[in-house]
Amino acid sequence: MREDTKYALITGASGDIGREIAIALAKQGFHLYLHYNRNEKAIALLQEELVLFGVDVIPIQADFTNSDAISRLQDSVFQLDVFVHAAGNSYYGLFQDMPDQEIANLWDIHVHFPMQLLQKWIPKLQRSDAGRIIFISSIWGEVGAAMEVAYSAVKGAQIAFCKALAQEIAASGTTVNVVSPGMVDTKMNHLFDEEEKTALLTDIPMHRFAKPSEVGEVVAFLASDRASYMTGQTMRLDGGWFMR
Repeated sequence: MREDTKYALITGASGDIGREIAIALAKQGFHLYLHYNRNEKAIALLQEELVLFGVDVIPIQADFTNSDAISRLQDSVFQLDVFVHAAGNSYYGLFQDMPDQEIANLWDIHVHFPMQLLQKWIPKLQRSDAGRIIFISSIWGEVGAAMEVAYSAVKGAQIAFCKALAQEIAASGTTVNVVSPGMVDTKMNHLFDEEEKTALLTDIPMHRFAKPSEVGEVVAFLASDRASYMTGQTMRLDGGWFMR
């Protein structure tokens, strides 16, 4: 790989937020590894769109609940300058009714396996002159949410992990930051009915949900040279919903 090229890996690139992150980074000239689990069609459509930017696009399939798949993914990446963890799922319901397997899956996808990947990839990122680690967490990881207790817990764990890792590797110049969106207009949030959405919009000072592209732009900033002195930070993107 040429020294003047930059490669970014985006987990969950087939999702609404992952897609917009890919586009925003491609606009900045990053070549891309696009991770997905099941939605191969979405990745194929995204590849077609990214042709406009003249960057290399390498799709990688891996199930984040399968340890063998994680090992294969670790060995599939060569140069790496930016790691963005946007893969995720949610569970909506009473915590006492939540199956153990759902709890385990949330932990694996949001915390365990990205940590495992980074154990092997941190040396690659530290060899870059602009290594970046960026996690897409959630406002629920900061303030918690009823009916999404386990999801709030793993999102909070992401924030704690990034703060600690940022301190550990700061001297190498590799930064570690978190983007913490509030409500984003994605398929994952379409589980709310119109009445629930209206109630949420009433609470948000800007009276709208974030666009996935707005999350992508924040990630693009954190991946750029403009954010070279920013590390260990949680950038909240919530339209003024939770101010403190």
